[in-house]
Amino acid sequence: MSTNSINTNAQALIALQSLNNTNSQMSVTQKRVSTGYRVADAKDDGGAFAVAQAVRSDVAGVIAVGEQLGGVKGILQTTFAALSVVSDTMKQLRANLTRLADSAISPGQRDTYKQQYELLAAQVASFVDDAFYNGRTLLSTDAAVGGNITSIRNESGNTFTIEAIDGTLLKMPLTAPTSASVATSWIVSGGDFDQSDAAISLALNEFGSAMAFVDNQIRYNSQKVDAMETGLGALVDADLAKESSTLEALKVRQQLGVQTLGLANQGPQVLLGLFR
Repeated sequence: MSTNSINTNAQALIALQSLNNTNSQMSVTQKRVSTGYRVADAKDDGGAFAVAQAVRSDVAGVIAVGEQLGGVKGILQTTFAALSVVSDTMKQLRANLTRLADSAISPGQRDTYKQQYELLAAQVASFVDDAFYNGRTLLSTDAAVGGNITSIRNESGNTFTIEAIDGTLLKMPLTAPTSASVATSWIVSGGDFDQSDAAISLALNEFGSAMAFVDNQIRYNSQKVDAMETGLGALVDADLAKESSTLEALKVRQQLGVQTLGLANQGPQVLLGLFR
């Protein structure tokens, strides 16, 4: 092909191709700068985008699990708080029973201690009955309000179960012993007091362990989300410092390309001078 042609301007074509290539690179770089992503959609990198979407789905799942575990933690904290107060109140009940077992106290004192006992026993019952969080309690086996709680613990759908306890086992008789001998038999034989005390110890151990597990699972899931998001960032995030530098270089190349194309387009005009 002749280089001195007015029909085909080879220099202009080369300059135009170079300018189009620069504009294409600039479009890619501007997209990265504006979105912050090296891989913003499947068009940028289909494989990386597919992996990124899968990781994002897992992250969303772990976050949702964290929200569910937060609810379980609320139930456990409420239950643990109730049991702690019940345990402290049972100490007072035991002391009160010991006083009622003393046959030397006056009738007036006995009436006072009986009244104290019945108030404390009623408090224990109310603490057990009021241990609700968001309409659920672990101190009842009644499925309408309580029962075992099975909760999801990770994005794969694995679960764990917290077994409920029959709250009636934690309560003491609401009526005080009628005499010193009856109070003594309660202490010696154990009966309702030992049953309540043992059930409270069992519940404190079980729910305390469950609460520790939930706390650890929440902490682990939070750290897992951080790790997943870090890996996701390495996969799809743009290096903005590098892209900014590239963009400035492309702007210069674009300007030079426009100037080169302008000069190339002047070639046919130069040929006119040959005929003057």
